[in-house]
Amino acid sequence: MSNLQIQENLKKYTSIETCPVRNVIARFSGKWAILILCILAENDKTRFNQIGRALPDISPKVLTSNLKVLEEDMLIKRELFPEIPPRVEYSLTDKGKSLIPILNSLIGWACENS
Repeated sequence: MSNLQIQENLKKYTSIETCPVRNVIARFSGKWAILILCILAENDKTRFNQIGRALPDISPKVLTSNLKVLEEDMLIKRELFPEIPPRVEYSLTDKGKSLIPILNSLIGWACENS
């Protein structure tokens, strides 16, 4: 998509509330969402405690909350196995996988410009 096409698309949105870019960025404005998605991108299936170990500064409550939001946004899938004790695995959905190249570009840009 050219810069002109992007500008034309964004002109359609006269209110900040309806701007799709703003809405997408708002989902990742928290401190953990991008990191969680990157961890899930590295592994096919990841368990809750594996994510927690990869992010030692996140509390279980905050991790649970972030995983629920990402699941509601259909970026990740939560699979519960009926075992004792219960086992839960998280993985990226196709929608989540489609976001990874964009996140990689964003991370690269941030590294170059920080």
